[in-house]
Amino acid sequence: QVQLVESGGGLVQAGGSLRLSCAASGRTDSTFAMGWFRQAPGKEREFVAAATWSGDITVYHYSVKGRFTISRDNGQNTVYLQMNSLEPEDTAVYYCAVARSRLMIQTAAYVKYWGQGAQVTVSS
Repeated sequence: QVQLVESGGGLVQAGGSLRLSCAASGRTDSTFAMGWFRQAPGKEREFVAAATWSGDITVYHYSVKGRFTISRDNGQNTVYLQMNSLEPEDTAVYYCAVARSRLMIQTAAYVKYWGQGAQVTVSS
């Protein structure tokens, strides 16, 4: 059983920064892509960012490109999401994700494991 433990969420003012962490444990393939999704109240879960195992290829949703940075530490089997210039529209529960194969994460259909979610609230 694979478990993804997220941390780093919280309340921040607009323009501020937060860093989310997601540590994977259990029988997981650390060579698979990892990423982040988010879900606001009453909204569908949407893709935020993803990175390949080496981190040399990253993909971002257009709304966060230039503000968020995804990275990973393979030695710690951890993926991070550095969020800068946060906006109230970024308020959501953020979910860590692990791909179901070696293919890059593009949508939720590519995800096999999910984190428990971390609340990020951005005040104006």
